[in-house]
Amino acid sequence: MYKLALLTLLAFRALPAQDFSDYKVEKVAGGYVFTEGPVWSREGFLLYSDVPNQRIWKLAPGAKPAVFRENSGHTNGNTFDAKGNLYSCEGGARRVTRTDKKGVIETIADNWGGKKLNAPNDIVVSKNGHVYFTDPAFGAQADGRELDFYGVFHVPPKGPMELVAKPSGRPNGIAISPDGKTLYVANSDERNIRAYDLDSRGKTTNERVVISDIDGPPDGIRVDEKGNLWITCNTVAIYTSAGKLLHKITIGETPANCTFGDPDFMTLYITARTSVYRVRLNVKGAVQY
Repeated sequence: MYKLALLTLLAFRALPAQDFSDYKVEKVAGGYVFTEGPVWSREGFLLYSDVPNQRIWKLAPGAKPAVFRENSGHTNGNTFDAKGNLYSCEGGARRVTRTDKKGVIETIADNWGGKKLNAPNDIVVSKNGHVYFTDPAFGAQADGRELDFYGVFHVPPKGPMELVAKPSGRPNGIAISPDGKTLYVANSDERNIRAYDLDSRGKTTNERVVISDIDGPPDGIRVDEKGNLWITCNTVAIYTSAGKLLHKITIGETPANCTFGDPDFMTLYITARTSVYRVRLNVKGAVQY
C-alpha cells in the first residue's frame, strides 16, 4: 500500500506543467462597438453581446456572424443553465432575464426591496440551478440609481432572491469552481478576486480575497477544469485558485470577457472591444451548465 501511494505521488509530481508557448490569438469577428458576454451553447455555437448596439450575436463554425436577438436591453453578460435556457444581464433595462429554447423571455430579477437594480453585469448558473449575478454601475449607468450600494445577488431555484454581498468596489465578472463549492467575483475598483464558499443550498459564506493586484480592472472570469482562473483585465491573466500568476495572453485590444467553447471546450473565445478572438488551448474549461 505504501509503495502504491509513493508511486502515485511520484507520478503526480512528474506530470508536465501546463504549456502556454503554443497559444496563438486569432481574430474571428469584428466591426462592433463593444463586445461582451460570450457563452458557448451545447448546440454548437457562440453567443456574445454588442452592448451599445443592443444586439446579441451568434457565431457558428463555418458561418458568418448573425444577429441572435435585437433590442437586447443593452445585454452584457450571458450564460446557459443545464436545460439550455439563456440568462442575460440587461444592463440598460436593469433586469436579468431567462430565455427558454422557444424564445420566450422571462424576467427573473429587476429590483431589490422595491428599488430598481443598478445595471446587472455578469452572471453564472450552477449545475443545480442557482443563479448568481453582479450589479455594479459604470459610467452613465450610475445616473438615476435607486440602490445606494453595488450588489452580488443569488436567485435560488425556489424562494426569494438573496443579497450575497455589498462590496465597496464594483463587482463585475463571476464564476463557479469546477466542484461547485466556490463562487468567484471580480472587483474592478479594488482589482481583486473575492471567493465565497457555497453549500448544497447555494448559500455563501467565508468571503475572502484570493487574488490581488491584478494588472488592470478585472472584468469577466472563467475557470478551467484544473480550477485555474482566466481573468480578463489588461490581458487575459491566468491564475491558480491559490492566487499564483501562471501566464498572460496579450490581445490586440483590451479584453472584456471570455468563455470556453467548441465541442471539447478547449478553445477560449475572448470579447475585446470591437472584436471577438479565440485561442486554442491544451486544457479544458470547466462546464458550469
